[in-house]
Amino acid sequence: MAGPETNMLHPEIEALDHDDLLAIQNTKLTTLGQRLAQSPEWVEHFRESGLHPNDLSDRQALDSLGFLEKSQLRDRYPFPMLGTTTEKVERFCATSGTTGLPVLFGYTRDDMQVLLARQVARQLHAHGCRPGDRGYNGFGFGLWVGGLAYDLGMAELGMTNFPVGPGRSDLVVEWMRDMEWSLATVSPVFLATLIRTSQEKGIDPKTDWKLRRAVIGGQSVSRAFRDELEAGLPQDFMTFNTYGTTEAGGPIVAASCPWSHARDEMHLINEDTVLTEILDPETFKPVEPGEVGEIVVTTLDKQASPVVRWRTRDLVRLSEHPYDCPCGRRGMRNIGRIIGRSDDMLKVRGVIVYPSQVEDVIATTPGTVKEAWQIYVDTPGSAPKQIVVAIEKERSHNGSGDELADAVGRSLTSRLGLKVPVECHEEGTLPRYEAKAQRVLVRE
Repeated sequence: MAGPETNMLHPEIEALDHDDLLAIQNTKLTTLGQRLAQSPEWVEHFRESGLHPNDLSDRQALDSLGFLEKSQLRDRYPFPMLGTTTEKVERFCATSGTTGLPVLFGYTRDDMQVLLARQVARQLHAHGCRPGDRGYNGFGFGLWVGGLAYDLGMAELGMTNFPVGPGRSDLVVEWMRDMEWSLATVSPVFLATLIRTSQEKGIDPKTDWKLRRAVIGGQSVSRAFRDELEAGLPQDFMTFNTYGTTEAGGPIVAASCPWSHARDEMHLINEDTVLTEILDPETFKPVEPGEVGEIVVTTLDKQASPVVRWRTRDLVRLSEHPYDCPCGRRGMRNIGRIIGRSDDMLKVRGVIVYPSQVEDVIATTPGTVKEAWQIYVDTPGSAPKQIVVAIEKERSHNGSGDELADAVGRSLTSRLGLKVPVECHEEGTLPRYEAKAQRVLVRE
């Protein structure tokens, strides 16, 4: 493992203490307020909290400003809170729209070619990528920002990019071998599919691939599932968690270094350009180390479609030692992987259930197909009366499906304090997802 001094692309920023980063944020908040003061929409938004954008010159004004919600953006369709003219926007990206009309976010040329490129290149360097490395970009393109972001980041770092996107697994597993890609940016479930597909084609990922790193994003992944992926790949291969949102400007909020990877944590690695609050979802006060809070972001440098106090609804645990990492990033706090969403939480007969808890159980149960599982609910919404978990049995597993279902059911009861029916299917039965997996489905 390389030493800390070689692991930073921007040491003049990444090696700063947290107080120095806060000083940078404070200066940029003032500038952000001056920009937003030119936008009638943003002036109106601040007025609802009894504030003016120029009040951002005092950081404490953030505490009094209301949160920005997706419904507020949808009310201002089609170009909400753009903060600039459409003539200055070079490209639009959009949210997935899985729960309603997609929301469009603009990017000026500087937003893409300077800001986003620099943010992603910093993360790739922290993962251990270097100029000349070959990368398979397996994230989606189109209106989604994921594929675009890693195209820009690889170019900024000087890597060689193969932007195939998701899908075409039969071709990708051969190109992975023949073109000796060392990096993959891919959803965790699709990486599992690629490993399985290669084995079916007689390609051994452990010896035939030169893959050394994978940036896995688009959804949270349990440590057990991550360990399962790493076990099927070359000995020094590592998966690196990344986290971001379209609203925050892309997959740029948090990323792991080799040291934080070992703790299943990530750095808030772009705190000089993205101000991140981790707040108790009930009191909206900052959480203490070791506590769970909701991620709230403010984009400091983005010219088009900035956000101020955007509620991501994503829940995360602030590290018990947020400033303690051997990589030398003393000021960039450590957080755990995303636990779930405050609005995706299921409350089943009074018991709180997160899909990530179900995944943890499936990933640690021998014989299950790790990337194939579903939670079925009997009614839409967050309070179903009944949930059913569906799993698949690996073809090579010697036990019966009933025995495997019983094993998973017992573990779920122990983990959740709730008896959950489990269905076991043959391998290949349940849906596969090339990008973000939809784990909770309504089934009457």
